[in-house]
Amino acid sequence: SQQNNIEPDVLTFNAAVSACEKGCEWEKALQLISVMAWARVEPNLVTFNAALSACEKRGEWTSALHLVSVMAYSEVEWDTITFNAAISACARGGGWADALQLIGLMTHSELELDIITFNAGIGACEQGGWGKALQLLEWTMQRKLECSTITLNAAITALDKGGMWKKTLQLVGTMAENMVELDANTFSAVVRACENAGEHASALQYFNAMRLNIEHLVLCFARGRM
Repeated sequence: SQQNNIEPDVLTFNAAVSACEKGCEWEKALQLISVMAWARVEPNLVTFNAALSACEKRGEWTSALHLVSVMAYSEVEWDTITFNAAISACARGGGWADALQLIGLMTHSELELDIITFNAGIGACEQGGWGKALQLLEWTMQRKLECSTITLNAAITALDKGGMWKKTLQLVGTMAENMVELDANTFSAVVRACENAGEHASALQYFNAMRLNIEHLVLCFARGRM
């Protein structure tokens, strides 16, 4: 009897690429996209977004940028998920300048920038752009997006690495006034920022205040009394 040859279609490949994404197998995901070209199966948005997510999880930002370029060449339209994954990959891999370029490209393409976009962008700025981190945070608030503890902590880390401990305290006060939840990571980052700046007395003061009365500390931040 004649054996029927079953040709894989885009749904088959998408399932395989998604499996690679769940397993953080970014290299295999990219290999599957290459196989699709050989099999004359056109990858679609689902294919690329799954591969981008695999790259994001491993911080493979150069591969993520390449996929975004391939999408443009293949005339596959980007969406917000596409860019969020690529920006997050840049944040994990240290490509903060490229992350900012991607945000600019999103704006030019008239795509929606959501809180995930800004959190990833601010996180990317931890590597060398505290001024840009504050700019993105301000942009987030102007758009009336709900800033989260993740947003705040990413901005604090960027300020800490830039040696901007006073701006760190001002930022925490502003966020407290805007009812953004402050967690243990927030206070640890504040103490670390003071310590790194050589403000040992302030670091100890904040640490003791955090242990004794967090609510009082938040009010002091907001009112600039510490």
